[in-house]
Amino acid sequence: MAFKTTLRATTAVLALLATGSAYAADMSSAAPAPVPAAPEHCKATISTPAYGPTIKANPNPSCFASPIGDIYVGGAVTGVAYNFSPPFNPGSATFPLPFNTGRDEQNRVDFTNLMATIQKPDGPFQFYVQAGLYSFPLLGFPLYSSFDQNSLFFGPVPIAYGKYQINDEWSVQAGRMFGNIGSEGLFTYQRMNISGGLLFNQEIFLNQGVQVNYSSGPWNASVAVTDGFFSGELNWVTGLVTYKIDDNNTIGINGGTHFNKFNSLMRGSKFQYATPNTLQNSSIVSVNYTYANGPWTITPYAQYTSVERDLSIGNPGAETYGGAVLAAYSFTDWFSLAGRVEYIGQNGSRISPFGVNNLLYGAGSSAVSYTVTPTFNFDRFFVRGEYSHVDLYDIQRSDLANGLLGTGFGRTGDRKSQDRFMVEAGFTF
Repeated sequence: MAFKTTLRATTAVLALLATGSAYAADMSSAAPAPVPAAPEHCKATISTPAYGPTIKANPNPSCFASPIGDIYVGGAVTGVAYNFSPPFNPGSATFPLPFNTGRDEQNRVDFTNLMATIQKPDGPFQFYVQAGLYSFPLLGFPLYSSFDQNSLFFGPVPIAYGKYQINDEWSVQAGRMFGNIGSEGLFTYQRMNISGGLLFNQEIFLNQGVQVNYSSGPWNASVAVTDGFFSGELNWVTGLVTYKIDDNNTIGINGGTHFNKFNSLMRGSKFQYATPNTLQNSSIVSVNYTYANGPWTITPYAQYTSVERDLSIGNPGAETYGGAVLAAYSFTDWFSLAGRVEYIGQNGSRISPFGVNNLLYGAGSSAVSYTVTPTFNFDRFFVRGEYSHVDLYDIQRSDLANGLLGTGFGRTGDRKSQDRFMVEAGFTF
């Protein structure tokens, strides 16, 4: 009896051990717990700077991991050779101040961009910095060397801002930023054409301040408090709204106005190259539409500018109004053709030229331009030519006997048209 009891107990223990061994075997053969996947690096979408349809951004910019996240490095190296016929005079009534510090040459070979960008484009905290040498060719406007322009405009670091991405829809940024106004890119590699247009001359290139951004579905909007035309004082508010109707059609409105007067005449002539007294005390609105489908990109836009009358700062006031159509067609991956046609005029009269500010080529003047730019792309390298023509109307003629220059082109300011031939080549990285 005792033997049977002992046998039963032994059997029970062996069964228990066998069960435990089987359970342990099952545990050892089970799949290990999944390990969280390591985050992918250098996969952010780079949207700044924005490129036009003719020059290609580097699809694989250099990227480096850092303690604060992935850092992307890029930029552009481009040079230009050109001929202007005729150039501006060395001290016209239209552009009297910039000639104190630069020279508009008939022929020149120069850099248009020797720029590097560094940015962190994802995560809650982001930043963007662009530094180097630049040149802004503008129709109907003097073109000085890139070294002179760096000194006269924004220095060697034109863009530098930080950004906080609050959520998928809202963000806030502060620093030196691209402006909200207009339909053309600031740097040449961002544009369809090498030269910015006549309307572009009335717009804010870049500004310093704080900006709030919103993006949701087809809507994009930004509102900024800035220093306007780089005055150094926060006295402008600008904004933009765009709505993407469908995959091919987008409409938008942008503009801004000053809320305090600013007398740049008290800052010296060099200061007024980037901050003209008239435009710093102006308001501007622009409406645009973009059609982008296959090889076609077409952008018509209209623009209005008003300078507030304030004789205490030397402004009797003035208005400009104009419109432009920009278009580009890509025949192949390596060849495209872009063009622009535009008109701009200002109020006033040649007979009584002192009743308004001169924003163009004298009171009551107007201008028409057309530009053609074929572009050849070879991977990230490009070369493009450009022909542009500007016609001026109702300019004020010179009176050399009384020491007065005209408000048009040429050394005496009496020429009413200008032709430009330009070749630009370079690469993005």
